[in-house]
Amino acid sequence: MSNAVVETDIPARLDRLPWSSWHWRVVFGLGAVWILDGLEVNYLGMISARLSQPGSGLALTSSQAIAGGAVYVGGACLGAIVFGRLTDSHGRRRLFIWTLALYLGATILTGLSFSAWWFFFMRFLTGAGIGGEYAAINSAIDELIPARVRGTTDLVINGSFWLGTILAGALSLLLLDQRLFATNLGWRLGFGIGALLGLGILFIRRQLPESPRWLIIHGHERDADRVVAGIEHEVEAGIGEARLSDPTGPSLRVRQRSSIGLRETFATIFAAYPRRVVVGLSLFAGQAFLYNAVVFAQAVLLQTFFKISPDQAPLYIIPFAAGNFLGPLLLGRLFDTVGRRPMIGGTYVLSGVLLAVTAFLFKSHTFGAWGLTGAWCVIFFFASAGASAAYLTVSEIFPMETRALAIALFYGIGTAIGGISGPLLFANLVSSGSVVQVFWGYILGAVLMATGGLVEIALGLDAEQEPLEEIAEPVTSVDA
Repeated sequence: MSNAVVETDIPARLDRLPWSSWHWRVVFGLGAVWILDGLEVNYLGMISARLSQPGSGLALTSSQAIAGGAVYVGGACLGAIVFGRLTDSHGRRRLFIWTLALYLGATILTGLSFSAWWFFFMRFLTGAGIGGEYAAINSAIDELIPARVRGTTDLVINGSFWLGTILAGALSLLLLDQRLFATNLGWRLGFGIGALLGLGILFIRRQLPESPRWLIIHGHERDADRVVAGIEHEVEAGIGEARLSDPTGPSLRVRQRSSIGLRETFATIFAAYPRRVVVGLSLFAGQAFLYNAVVFAQAVLLQTFFKISPDQAPLYIIPFAAGNFLGPLLLGRLFDTVGRRPMIGGTYVLSGVLLAVTAFLFKSHTFGAWGLTGAWCVIFFFASAGASAAYLTVSEIFPMETRALAIALFYGIGTAIGGISGPLLFANLVSSGSVVQVFWGYILGAVLMATGGLVEIALGLDAEQEPLEEIAEPVTSVDA
């Protein structure tokens, strides 16, 4: 392909669109993967105590059961980086189909596990599929959703992870009931239900187009114009307008390229935007440690310190999940109006402070099981909104040509720092039976969250309602 220079108003045309049923289809077709992720992560946490029971079919130790979460996260980190690079070079649509297919196959095979090594291997592959989804999905959503509601939409979509958690809790209450299902059968069925949901998402997703922004940069300007014209026609029909308003944003001039080399990609991310790198890593490391440590160890912690049986643990986890979903849902609009820095920084710092207070109350034996659950609900109401905004942040502050890999790198590196170490650390802390050791684990999570918030306040960007191309000019822009 020649390095042709083209001028386009496609970003402005997409950003000026009124909200419509087409946008809802994007939300459901792409965003529903977060529900699957919430189901996978939290279902494993809820059945971890069952997997360590005799007769489960796997007979894992409690530490191994929790460590299964770390294996899943490890797969997600690697999958995000590998598939993130492919998303930038081969397109958003192709990769969000491939990665969902990998998830479907691996989660079905998880339910057929016959030994610990097979279980861990399938968890790794399932995580790889979901990790790849992060890069492809967040890239596509940001490039298709109008700038004025990008923050609100991203937060609600990312927060839908917790609808998957609620579903996981409901499934666990049913499938772990030994009056209905044998010890070695019930937990397996949940993975099959996740695969059925994935098939439904795949059907919707096949109807969604490639990102026009990706098409125009990679030399497919006619396809890009055709896609946008189709979207405009559908939006006009959906809102009953004979003609949409003319785009008011500036046009973009790009020198088309079939690919951007890895060396140039890394130089763009790390050399051109070092402050943004610090922000992304700080946000991801803090939330990854907090969430993965708490979520993967919840059922075992409730059993160890409060004698809550595995089949009753979901009763406590469901309200915790509801608090996490309500945070992004109720606070999301503020990230587009009050602004990114005050809202992201504030939610991170506040959740860190509340977690530290909870740690001291837990250490003093103030809480029962429901008291601790109530504290979790309040903490994670704010933490969930901030953590959802971390994905939004790294997907909008880097150039389009590097977007998917940037998401993947920050998710992979940040989650490797916090998301793998967190479950492994808490597995040992909870297994020790020591309240003091769990206290120090909570304090560490509080410090990491508060630090991420302070970094955002100091170095973050005021990206609310700004077009993507103005936040970070494309590498291929003639004016860059």
